Amino acid sequence: MSSEKSQYRLGVIYVAMSALAWSLSGLFMRSISADLPTILFLRGLVSGTTTFLFFFYLEGRHGWSILRSIRGPTILATVLSSASMISGLGSIYYTSVADAMVIYATVPFVTAGLAFLLIREKASRSTLIASLVAFAGVAVMLTDVQAGGSLLGKGLAAIMTCTVAGLAVVMRQYRTVPMLPAMGLSAYLCSFCMVWFATPTAATGQDIVLIVAFGIVQNAFGLILYTFGARLIPAADASLLTALEVPLTPLWVWIFMAEIPPRATLIGGPIVLLALFGHIWIEVRRNREPLPVLGPAGS
Repeated sequence: MSSEKSQYRLGVIYVAMSALAWSLSGLFMRSISADLPTILFLRGLVSGTTTFLFFFYLEGRHGWSILRSIRGPTILATVLSSASMISGLGSIYYTSVADAMVIYATVPFVTAGLAFLLIREKASRSTLIASLVAFAGVAVMLTDVQAGGSLLGKGLAAIMTCTVAGLAVVMRQYRTVPMLPAMGLSAYLCSFCMVWFATPTAATGQDIVLIVAFGIVQNAFGLILYTFGARLIPAADASLLTALEVPLTPLWVWIFMAEIPPRATLIGGPIVLLALFGHIWIEVRRNREPLPVLGPAGS
């Protein structure tokens, strides 16, 4: 196997592992009894600290110069990432995991649309066809919308989808900009936004242990793995591979928490997943050249 092919495969493994880590969100959210602002506040502190410790482990003293050179793209990525964290966990908190993930399954197609509008990156015919099929599945799933929390949760899932898509476009356009600091800052920004509403003293000892694991295993490791994996493979492949968390997230909750998806989700969900994984299969089978390997500082 050539060096380029091995690098591509390593990138696929990293991004797939990040999707696996992110897929644990529903399981953690269903296991923690603390309120949503408290979870977001504490998880942000743990995740941000873990990410920056890893960043300085890689960069050493050079890390400070990278932080001083932060400009618009990193700030924009920070805001979008933080918004996706808040809306993503909020969607799982206020609606079923399956509903949230099925809406999120459209993120590769929303990304393609934003990429065309903002940076004039044209989507392939297979992407356009898959987008139509996926949105048809989401329309079916939304027929079971209920009043109150369910509608709020699905709205937050839609916001999560848009912010994740926007983040993918930013990272695609500024591939040479170190984005690991943005991931750490986004976790801290999430905590800052929630500190006014959080009640960490009300969290139980078990909640604290779970939130620490939540911040390290699910969030920080997922962000780190994605940041490095996305450098080794085309951005389109990376955005598609992250959607592997879509079937895994409700699967863990179904197995360990016995949360059964609504009927409309069982009908519309497979339609979305058929479009998603059909598109992944087509794109990954194509002969793609990997991106050049970048150093830790993105140079």
